Amino acid sequence: MVRRITEKDRDEYLKMTAAFYETDAVAKKIPEEFRIRTFEELMRSDVYAQAYILEADGQTAGYALLSKTFSQEAGGMVVWIEELFMKDSFRGRGLGKEFFQVLFKEYGDTIRRFRLEVEPENETAVALYKKLGFDYMDYAQMKLGE
Repeated sequence: MVRRITEKDRDEYLKMTAAFYETDAVAKKIPEEFRIRTFEELMRSDVYAQAYILEADGQTAGYALLSKTFSQEAGGMVVWIEELFMKDSFRGRGLGKEFFQVLFKEYGDTIRRFRLEVEPENETAVALYKKLGFDYMDYAQMKLGE
């Protein structure tokens, strides 16, 4: 099951985000304060940030964090799948695929592009994303600041 995050998910969301930032999928850890700020923003508004909780067997299995933006290059709205995390015991059960089915249905034709980052070594994720129609972009990302 995939559902939007609610206030009651706070503690579990913070635990899962802590676990996510301990994985090889991220370049560096972030302070708990940042994750708390994100949760508070998710509770305040879903205009540019949104999250989902993934459940299986009556338990929290993972979460997804999205960012929304307008892109001239894409000709409209873009949804970034910022984070997609699954607890180890729930991996390989089709929950990632289910999440994307819900996401595509919810946004339908209103979004011009879905975008995400993936570590090339994460072959399972790469295979899923390719099967869903994602393709690599020829970009090297740069940043200034956190």
